[in-house]
Amino acid sequence: MSALDVFEIGRRMEYGPHTFSADAIIAFALKYDPQPFHIDAEAAKRSMFGALCASGWHTAAVWMKKNLEYRPVWKARLEREGKAFPQYGPSPGFRNLKWPRPVYAGDTVHYYNTVISARPRQSKPHWGIVETHSEGINQNGDTVITFDSAVLVKI
Repeated sequence: MSALDVFEIGRRMEYGPHTFSADAIIAFALKYDPQPFHIDAEAAKRSMFGALCASGWHTAAVWMKKNLEYRPVWKARLEREGKAFPQYGPSPGFRNLKWPRPVYAGDTVHYYNTVISARPRQSKPHWGIVETHSEGINQNGDTVITFDSAVLVKI
């Protein structure tokens, strides 16, 4: 059995929700993306967004946090099924990153990840590559972040 066998093609994993508070939006933006519509509620009202909204990078950073929080849950499930948890390596990158709708203060975003493919690498046969489609959906059912990514897995 390969470590890649635990990645079920088409399986959509729910990483869980996160509510974006105004304070957290401002704190993140002050450090990493200090544009007026992320740090100043009054300036945000006059912007194209109409209200304070999170940086897209904030929504992506929360996705990563939720991804890592989900791993122990998935590990426990695999252990109950008698399967080994994979050894992760780095990510070679992502593509198709989109923020189709803003995330406003008070919005709750549910994060998901769907396995697209899992295969051995040709150039490094002891490593596989797992490709996924990730998304965040707000409380109204609107997609607010979507991207495709990959991660290396030891096999």
